[in-house]
Amino acid sequence: MFCGIELAARIERAETDLIATGSAAASERLGGAGFTFAFAGGVAAFAEPGSPLNKVAGLGFDGLPGPAELDDLEKRYAAVETPVQIELAQLADPALAELLTRRGYRLVNFENVLGRTLSEHNAAIVPSGIEVRPSDDTEFDIWLDVVADGFAHPDGQGVVSHEDFPRDIIAAAMRDLTAAAGVRRYVAIREGQLAGAASLRLADGIAQLTGAATRPEHRRHGIQSALLSARLAIAATAGSEIAVITTQPGSKSQHNAQRSGFDLLYTRAILVKD
Repeated sequence: MFCGIELAARIERAETDLIATGSAAASERLGGAGFTFAFAGGVAAFAEPGSPLNKVAGLGFDGLPGPAELDDLEKRYAAVETPVQIELAQLADPALAELLTRRGYRLVNFENVLGRTLSEHNAAIVPSGIEVRPSDDTEFDIWLDVVADGFAHPDGQGVVSHEDFPRDIIAAAMRDLTAAAGVRRYVAIREGQLAGAASLRLADGIAQLTGAATRPEHRRHGIQSALLSARLAIAATAGSEIAVITTQPGSKSQHNAQRSGFDLLYTRAILVKD
């Protein structure tokens, strides 16, 4: 699958909408303590201290921000004592990266965006002994336990993430994304136990695979692949054209995605200014 600038901009718009919707929901939940506003064709968001939604995304496809806009952006994040984190796609305008580095932004990490086309004929391939099904609100806490446990015990392959989130912050973000942004939750059952958890969002013909985790004791049994295959089938049946997933470079998640037909579309640089 080839990704040009137009497709990258479309994927980034879907990501921007996900962040903006989740952050706005968090602000409403907390009585207006956060902020979400359009910025240089993308979005700048602050949900609450330590949230994974605190970021600036989608920039570089619709002009460059001016000095006054950047001053205002940095002041807003300074007011809530949070570094400015900009996720910049490599297919965005290169002049933006130059502008940001001149202002003192540091490159701290990368993340890969992978994608594949879908068709209505995609069928889920789930190994014997594993069941993948939707997860409702009655089991949100146990679903979250699996996600939080997965974050706490990374598979040790690939580039280590620069971020680490407490369980309560992950819980708040996922509740906001589920309620406001249409994120759906799924679980994988193995040997009668909830072995894995994952989520999916469908928007504008794009299926966003918004996270997956496997409990350490159930790893290397096909849980990740089963969750991935099941969500692809769901997305294809719903009429999505493409599926996208974001991974750490060289990670097991990237390995599983590429084995399932995903191609590396582009990389995002993570730039931070304290």
